[in-house]
Amino acid sequence: MLALTATEITPELLARYDRPGPRYTSYPTAVDFHDGFGPADYQRHLAAAAARERQPLAFYTHLPFCAHRCGFCGCHAIVSPHGKKVSEPYLRRLKRETEMVARRLGDRRRVTQYQWGGGTPTYLTPEQITELFGHFASLFQLEPGAEIAVEVDPRVTTIAHLGALSAMGFNRLSAGVQDLDPEVQELIGRIQPLEQTVELVTAARRLGFADGINLDLIYGLPGQRVESFAATAREVVALGADRVAIYSFAYVPWLKGHQRALPADRLPPRERKLELLMAARSVFLDAGYVGIGMDHFAKPGDELALALENGTLHRNFMGYTTRRAGDLVGLGVSAIGSIAGAYAQNHKKLSRYYVAVDGGTLPTERGYLLSEDDRIRGDVILSLMCRFDVDLDQIAPRPYFADALLKLQPLAEDGLVEIRGGRISATPLGRWFVRNVAMCFDAHLANTERRQAPTFSRTV
Repeated sequence: MLALTATEITPELLARYDRPGPRYTSYPTAVDFHDGFGPADYQRHLAAAAARERQPLAFYTHLPFCAHRCGFCGCHAIVSPHGKKVSEPYLRRLKRETEMVARRLGDRRRVTQYQWGGGTPTYLTPEQITELFGHFASLFQLEPGAEIAVEVDPRVTTIAHLGALSAMGFNRLSAGVQDLDPEVQELIGRIQPLEQTVELVTAARRLGFADGINLDLIYGLPGQRVESFAATAREVVALGADRVAIYSFAYVPWLKGHQRALPADRLPPRERKLELLMAARSVFLDAGYVGIGMDHFAKPGDELALALENGTLHRNFMGYTTRRAGDLVGLGVSAIGSIAGAYAQNHKKLSRYYVAVDGGTLPTERGYLLSEDDRIRGDVILSLMCRFDVDLDQIAPRPYFADALLKLQPLAEDGLVEIRGGRISATPLGRWFVRNVAMCFDAHLANTERRQAPTFSRTV
């Protein structure tokens, strides 16, 4: 895969496989969640999870507020300039929800992975950060060596923020860079000079994040050029990022209305988009980083690279991770959890989230109960997304996958996969299209594709 150039992936092949498809941070994906799964169902699954008290938990907490809207954003974010006026009422409810969940989890309180995402978690003041973390730590026990991660925006994150996060025990920090080209930044409404990112990374390392800096790039943004995006990647290497993610821009204006303000005529065509990804990949691989899954890179000694090497790499709603906790609990508006064989998502609308929590009810808006077929296919897709390879015979009898093997045949003919008995391996060419390979095992995709409205971003 690494030796391929954009010219070796023909326009015909790219046109055939660059289609809407899931990123598979879960299977089934969130589009299959439904409101027939509600608070009572979630409560039953929390009770089932409580019975596995020896297993550690993972937690994701959603902090939705941002001071400014980025034009490319696909997250569930609430833009407000009012600071504590909007964050304090939210934090009160978030603490109550955490208490409700803790009671239902009984004695199961050990945590091996804890992450704050957003929005912009550093929209909170340092004092609010300290108070919120302290409240969580009073209810749950963070294990020695737990990964405690936070997403930050270099434009609003101060030394005081970093000091508070470090003092609380956060040990991994993710910051968005996207693209350092000033023209691209202007087009997407996110002005972030290199100096801001340098200051953040330098201060973070000094204040305790010695080996825990993640930087995120996005390819496929309006106005991007191969040369300047490669230059951005070289600057990230110079910053010494421990992990890097290069995400495909999810242009979904039918879901995120603010994306309609982006200049659609400046979006790179699919061939250019692939060249952007290839150029950045080359920079990181030439610098010695290890490729992780479809879009991550890590220094060779990083836990993520070691997890890939020893076969323990995992993927969940938080992306690629080294820790496979038995259950993932989502807290806050729109947050998703995976609990005892079910997915549960909180209300997306802030007012409904508040009403539920104020009434003492778990704020579950929708969810999904996994079937045995979902579990089997989910294991296959997880293996492909993490390792580009799966042994079907280790998961279920081969005839079980007859439908998927039939769908894989055209991919095999196009040189994207090798099929050796029950062993399915993405070829070097096929690794660029791993989402398409995984889609062959997705039993829900046909229903999604029959919907009139588009659902997913494109796979390349």
